[in-house]
Amino acid sequence: MSQPKLLIDTHKLNLILKRFALQLIEAHGDFAQTAIIGLQPRGVDLAKKLTAFITELQPDNALKYGELDHTFFRDDIGRGEIFMPKKSHINFSTENLNIVLVDDVLYTGRSVRASIDALMSFGRPKQVELMVLVDRRFQRELPISPNYVGVVVDSRSTGEHVKVDWTEDQQQVWLLSKKE
Repeated sequence: MSQPKLLIDTHKLNLILKRFALQLIEAHGDFAQTAIIGLQPRGVDLAKKLTAFITELQPDNALKYGELDHTFFRDDIGRGEIFMPKKSHINFSTENLNIVLVDDVLYTGRSVRASIDALMSFGRPKQVELMVLVDRRFQRELPISPNYVGVVVDSRSTGEHVKVDWTEDQQQVWLLSKKE
């Protein structure tokens, strides 16, 4: 059994979030035509922290924020596992907006595909970008690639998983073996 590997500590996470915020400000200006949408469940915490950083750097932005659940758009729904949906909170049309989907870990790409399908029920975006804290690039099953990445994990083993710990005082991301 391999030892857990700390990928991101609280300090590094704050640096990544500041970098993400600056990249988005550079790419989207005042955010008049842009929305950030956190993917339920674990992308929401990251998206909230990101919007707080953006607002701190650019207090008068026109940023729209939402939270999206993709449960009923999954390709494995009804195959035995029981899924508990979360609420989607998007109080604006995504029609003709630039959308930045935010999630914690990109693994197979199936959740992102389902999220894009769910997003279309709120309007047809002009563009959809993907931001992830951790990209497990060698585990992809679908041709999905992030536009913004915190760290890349070259994990070729299906016996490993990424665990994101969020508490008020500390945020950490670990690479663990399945037995941990």
